Amino acid sequence: MSARVIVADDQSVVREGIVMLLGLLPGIEVVGAARDGEEAVALVAELAPDVVLMDLRMPRCDGVEATRRIRRHHPGTQVVVLTTFADDDSLFPALRAGARGYLTKDAGGDEIVRAIEAVLSGEAGLSPAIQRRLLEQVTTGPLPSAGGAEAELPDGMTPREAEVLVLIAEGMSNTEIARRLHISQATVKSHINNLFAKAGLRDRAQAVRYAYVRGLAQPPGTSFT
Repeated sequence: MSARVIVADDQSVVREGIVMLLGLLPGIEVVGAARDGEEAVALVAELAPDVVLMDLRMPRCDGVEATRRIRRHHPGTQVVVLTTFADDDSLFPALRAGARGYLTKDAGGDEIVRAIEAVLSGEAGLSPAIQRRLLEQVTTGPLPSAGGAEAELPDGMTPREAEVLVLIAEGMSNTEIARRLHISQATVKSHINNLFAKAGLRDRAQAVRYAYVRGLAQPPGTSFT
């Protein structure tokens, strides 16, 4: 493999560390580094790399929008996301924007090389944890309602927020919810704050009652009919 790569990350220490690591890996030539999505898009237009290693949370233009622009205007360049975040709200928008690979920043050099090789071969370069999450999403399917049909979520709630709400109703703590959904506790708190605001809830007790009343969860000792 011979791959020309651009690294996009807004944190200087992280960006420089990734560039240094890639310089030690066989078959990879780092041809540029970008501080945000705008720079990444501009460098792709100038240098036509094979792959961009793309962070997601960046100023001016985030990784999802940069990925969308790159894939639209420069289809010969593949994007592998390299980020701290593995939650659904980060993963699925990135994949929908056209990213062919998704790794978290605890990935080692060998895993990065495999992901780059995969996307250059027309395959998906996904970490094992991301593959498991995608499989769970496919096998779990849409959130069911009390009557067994697909639920129309109330108050503008997202499917992920509804999923968190159901787990709250089951009595799970933030730590347990994070472990179940393979996301960080900070992400769990963010989802809880959002759904509380949308539904006008003050605390977890109100959230549990709301889940029961709206048919998103069932009280103990009852069953859906």
